Amino acid sequence: MQLNAMFPTRDIGSDPAKIRDWAQAAEGMGFSHIEVPDHVFGATARDGWKPTYNETDPFHETFTLLAFLAAVTKTIGLTSGVLILPQRQTGVVAKQAAEVDLLSGGRLRLGVGVGWNHVEYEALDAEWSTRGARQAEQIEVMRRLWTEDLVTFKGKFHDLRAVNVVPPPVQRPIPIWFGGSADAVIKRAARIGDGWMPIMAPDAAGEAKLGMLHEHLRAFGRDPATFGLEGWLRMYEADEALWGSYVEGWRRLGAQMVMLYPMYRMAKFEDHIETLRRFKAVAQG
Repeated sequence: MQLNAMFPTRDIGSDPAKIRDWAQAAEGMGFSHIEVPDHVFGATARDGWKPTYNETDPFHETFTLLAFLAAVTKTIGLTSGVLILPQRQTGVVAKQAAEVDLLSGGRLRLGVGVGWNHVEYEALDAEWSTRGARQAEQIEVMRRLWTEDLVTFKGKFHDLRAVNVVPPPVQRPIPIWFGGSADAVIKRAARIGDGWMPIMAPDAAGEAKLGMLHEHLRAFGRDPATFGLEGWLRMYEADEALWGSYVEGWRRLGAQMVMLYPMYRMAKFEDHIETLRRFKAVAQG
C-alpha cells in the first residue's frame, strides 16, 4: 500500500528553502504523492457559522505550489488534495493542471471536491447551490480539453466553441479523484471519477460507504478492482497506535493508498520531517 504525504500548509511557513527541503525529504523517504490542500480565502466565523479553517490559517496557492514542487522533486507524484473545483473557472483549471502535468513530466493527480465553505464561494462570485452539478460538467469539459485538438461543448454551465489548451498535458487525460463522503459525491465519483479519497475511519460506517461506492461502480458498468481508493487519516493527536489501526483498517478495505492528515499543529520544521518518518515506520511496521 502506498503512503502519501499531506503538505503542511498551515505550519510550513513561507521560506521556499524549507518547502523544498520538506518535499525532498518526503520523496527521499519513498512517499508516493505529496498532496496540497486548497483554500483561496480565509474566513471569520459569522451568523452561527464557524469555519474549519479561519482567517489565521495560511494556505499556499495550490497550482503555484504544485509547479514549485515539480521543479524541486524528480519522481514523487503531485496531487491537489482537494481542489474546490466549482468555485473556479473550468478552462483556467484545465490550463493550470495541464501545465503542472507537463512541467512535472506527467506526475499530476487532480483531486477535486465541492467544499464546505459557502462564504468562500460567495467571495469568489461562485454559485453554492449548483456546485455538484457544475463539478460534474467541469470534469467532462476538462477531459475533453486535455484529450482533443479542438473542443466544442454546450452544457448548462459551459459554452465552448472550437477552443483548446496548448500545450497539452503529458497525461491525456489527467486522472481525477474525488474527495468527500456525501452520498451524491460517492455516486458522482463512481460515475465519472478515477478514484476516491475520503476522510473517514475504516469502521462499519466507512465500510458501508465503500459498499455504496462499489454498488454504484457496478451499476455504471465499472470494475471496483480498477477504481482507486485512498484513505485519509484525519488525526487530532500524534497517536501512533491509532495511526496503525487506521492503516490496517484501510488495508483490509482494499485501499491502494493512505495518507496521514494531522489536524494538530507542529511549530517546528523538524517535527514535520519526523512525523513523516514515524508514519512510514508505523504503516510499514
